Amino acid sequence: MVEFSPRKIRGCWKAGYALDWHIRSSEFIGYNEFGYEQYKTVRSPVGELLFQLKYRDKLNVVDELVAAAKSFVREWDPAVEVIIPVPPSNADRQVQPVRLVGERLSSQLGLEWAPVSVVKTKSTPQLKDVTDFEEKKELLDGAFEVKTGGLEGKAVLLFDDLFQSGATMNAVADVLKQESHVDAIFALALTRTSSAR
Repeated sequence: MVEFSPRKIRGCWKAGYALDWHIRSSEFIGYNEFGYEQYKTVRSPVGELLFQLKYRDKLNVVDELVAAAKSFVREWDPAVEVIIPVPPSNADRQVQPVRLVGERLSSQLGLEWAPVSVVKTKSTPQLKDVTDFEEKKELLDGAFEVKTGGLEGKAVLLFDDLFQSGATMNAVADVLKQESHVDAIFALALTRTSSAR
């Protein structure tokens, strides 16, 4: 199984973790022939697997990511009943890591998988390109809504692939609290950036 080193993630949930950093180091090495900056990037083992899945469409890494997440959730034992994926920022992406990993994770843990409980109701720009946290919050205001019932009084695990500022995960958690009256929210991301709040 791939090695990982869990990191806490803060937000409006009871407790939250990422399995590891996404990138361990990134060193500027110059410009290419087109004038673009080039970096020597070293990812964590989980970060490398996620990169291969998300940006190289390497489906053969899904089982390794699921195994790592399953191992951690079993040890952490947040006593959740449902896994809810954070809606994708890019719905047009053919490979959706959150759904691929989350669905298998829920099945292997014997938890309910609720892929359409929360949906994105308006398009937003790519938030990785927005550096101001308050601006991200404004862009996400009213961007999500709860679409299905049956979550009242349940403990849920909010699941995402990459935790950057936490703005998206917090927006989804807020909507869950307001509209579905869940009992408790826990959060899990596969990786987090070093710039995460």
